[in-house]
Formats: sequence, C-alpha cells, structure tokens
Amino acid sequence: MGKIIHGRNYGTGRRKNAVARVFMKLGEGSYTVNGRAFEDYFPRDILRMIVDQPFEIVGKSGTFDVEVNVCGGGIAAQAQAVRHGIARALVGMDEELRRPLKAAGLLTRDARKKERKKPGQPGARKKFQYSKR
Repeated sequence: MGKIIHGRNYGTGRRKNAVARVFMKLGEGSYTVNGRAFEDYFPRDILRMIVDQPFEIVGKSGTFDVEVNVCGGGIAAQAQAVRHGIARALVGMDEELRRPLKAAGLLTRDARKKERKKPGQPGARKKFQYSKR
C-alpha cells in the first residue's frame, strides 16, 4: 500500500477532488504542506485535528516529519485527503498498524463526490417546476 521513495515513506490520500501526496520520515513531528507551515495552511483547529488522527490512533504523535503536496477540492477535503495519505504511509511503514487504522475507518477512501448536473435540469437533482396548465 505505501511505498518508500528517497528514504521516505509515501502514501496517496484522496477525498472528493482533493489528492494528497504524503511523504513521512522519522523526526520531531514537523509538518510542511505545499511548502507552508502546518498552522498556516490549515488555520482551523478541527482541520489540524483531522490530519493528526492517524498518529493519535496508533500512539505515534510527534515522531514523524510529514511533507505534503495537496491539490484540488476545498480545505476540508484536503485535510481529509492528507489524513488518508498519512494512514496509508503508516501502514506501508509497519503492517501491524493496519488493524487499528482500518478499525477507525482511515484506510477506506471516502468515495462520495459531487454529483454532476444533468441536462435539462437546473441542478444535479433539482427539477424545473411542473406546470399542469
């Protein structure tokens, strides 16, 4: 599932249209997202908590340096894509971490996407008002 690229563990995370490429190595727990600081890129506490979930579940918070390239989607979908990528990189590092991460649902890609707009309708599901007369 995870690969090792240039001495760093790699995992790809996806959510909606967001795609995150996550590179991890042993370190002091620093995050870099698209060349910016973690707190700068994800300003809300809830988003930072979402990104940290895999480390807290396996009990390894602050033991890895994480470098992320993320694009597409909104900021919340990007945070969830980063979480998915971190979980996959952790499994690539240690296969025994698979069970707790799988139980928490972090290895499953959330496949829900925006539904496309249909022709002859104002939106994906909305219809024009029916007029009998």
